[in-house]
Amino acid sequence: MAWYAMPDHDFAPLSRAQIDWQDDIPIAADFADPYFCRENGIAETDHVFIAGNQLEQRFRELYPGALFVIGETGFGTGLSFFRAAECFLKHAPADARLHFISAEKHPLERGDLQHALKQWPHHPLLRDALLQHWPASTPGFHHRELLPNRLTLTLLYGDCVAMLRLLNARVDAWFLDGFAPARNADMWRPELFTQMQRLSQPGATVATFTAAGFVRRDLGDAGFVMQRVPGYGRKREMLCGFLGNNFWRANTVQQPTAIVIGAGLAGATVARSLARQGIRVRVIDCGEIAGAASGNLAGVLYTTPSAHPTPQNRFYQSSYLHALHWLQRESFPNSPEHGALCGVLQYPKDERLANKARDALNSGLWPSEELQALEQNGAMRFVRGGYLSPPHWCRHLLDHPLISLHQQHVDRLQYHNQRWQVVSAQSVIGEADHVVLANSFDALRLAPVADVRLKKIRGQVSYVRATAASRRWQEAICHAGYLTPSIDDLHCVGATFDLHDHSPAEKDDDDHANLEELRQYLPKLWQQLGGEQAQIISRRVGFRCQSTDFLPLAGAVPEQPAGLWMSIAHGSRGLSGTPLCADLLSAQILGLPTPVDQEIIDALAPGRFMLRQNQRLRGKHQ
Repeated sequence: MAWYAMPDHDFAPLSRAQIDWQDDIPIAADFADPYFCRENGIAETDHVFIAGNQLEQRFRELYPGALFVIGETGFGTGLSFFRAAECFLKHAPADARLHFISAEKHPLERGDLQHALKQWPHHPLLRDALLQHWPASTPGFHHRELLPNRLTLTLLYGDCVAMLRLLNARVDAWFLDGFAPARNADMWRPELFTQMQRLSQPGATVATFTAAGFVRRDLGDAGFVMQRVPGYGRKREMLCGFLGNNFWRANTVQQPTAIVIGAGLAGATVARSLARQGIRVRVIDCGEIAGAASGNLAGVLYTTPSAHPTPQNRFYQSSYLHALHWLQRESFPNSPEHGALCGVLQYPKDERLANKARDALNSGLWPSEELQALEQNGAMRFVRGGYLSPPHWCRHLLDHPLISLHQQHVDRLQYHNQRWQVVSAQSVIGEADHVVLANSFDALRLAPVADVRLKKIRGQVSYVRATAASRRWQEAICHAGYLTPSIDDLHCVGATFDLHDHSPAEKDDDDHANLEELRQYLPKLWQQLGGEQAQIISRRVGFRCQSTDFLPLAGAVPEQPAGLWMSIAHGSRGLSGTPLCADLLSAQILGLPTPVDQEIIDALAPGRFMLRQNQRLRGKHQ
């Protein structure tokens, strides 16, 4: 785990790029500098970054299954990204992968980006994918898989040194971009070059348009061998170089075997993430798809906004936005029984939560295209949130040619000949390089983790018959409980929250409590649902699995041989939290750049409780 803690101000609100358009050339108003040369931006980019890093030749020489990682300082209009991606798709082997990582402190508005992209004959599929999945202006990491098993973009929104300090990657080539050192001195500092050295593969290359002497010297101090070469156009010289020695070799992405235990939201997202990376996955569950806590008729996709960018709060924000990216990419929901992304209204149940909501809305950490204030005190609307059918979502995720589903009970795991074996009734029913435990409470039976205590929270949701008035509802609503628009002519009203009752039996009193809570907080909607004559058609009991610090357990299982992982304890936020955890696990399993920063990785690590306990014990003895 990391030994440092990033101050909150490294994830401060972003100021978006202020663009002055001069004859369709974007000029950064804050730096009085164009994003690319006025004469020919494509030719300049090809000369400085593509040729300066010998990318065409290196792409041609990649081995099958190779991973090439490019790091960039300053995404700007994305011109360098497109030129690198197009060069890669043209020259690299069909099964090689490109991961492009770019830091950007002042991201463009979507409209400015769209305007900029019209200037160049970019690959239409890439252009449309970038515009469709362009992230909201929130600080931190934004992971976008634009072409499955082929091209991934990770945007790091914030100060480039701060973001790179928390990055996990092995970079093969650097595009040292950003505005001119004389106009953007904050970026061109020794700490940047130190982080570049830390993240680089041996022999990694670097190219930059500038030939400033201090840049050359500071890169040299960081271990890069630099030289001046002819620049483009009116720039007489530029810099190119490499790290350490001139021997470089790209990493190869392994193709391990994988078993996922659990076919709920956690297991289905992990399986789908691995399958999208070309990995064959066997999913094992003793019951049906989404048969446990993921089996409710509908759930609400939203999160808990905060004005404080702690690792916990940043996970809540990042995972929610990442889940929206997954849903958009998967074109889900695509029918009324799957739900809809029509927004979510959230009404605070007390003054404390109202103050927290107001602080979040005024913090600048949530752009208005994602979160908006309502007229009510502290109420807000998640613009792109919605309600989903978890069982339909799980079935959609597991419907993939590389995923097979097996209904079996797992008695235990054993490690044999550097592989994990899954045992049922004394027989080995599966063997793989990696096993992911995504089976809620039962994960700790198969792999106990020191100092982990899971809370079992009983919840009963009531399914209420829709009325003529309620059928017009479009948005899900969260208050002390939640209320969804109808699916199959039933509304979800719920849910109870009981830490002490572990009975699976359905209770009439819980139905009464759900409707009474609705009457108390949303009396008009309670009346539209029928009031005292509301028809409860059925109900469902589930048990939320939650950790004591309210974050999931996602990562390697500590004190076990390599290859054992878990994604559990998602509580009542499985819809929003599981996709990001799934992509984190698949990146860790395959050795890819991680989609979240190191602080969030540490905050999710299953061994965090043991680490904290050891730190407390050491403190007592000092």
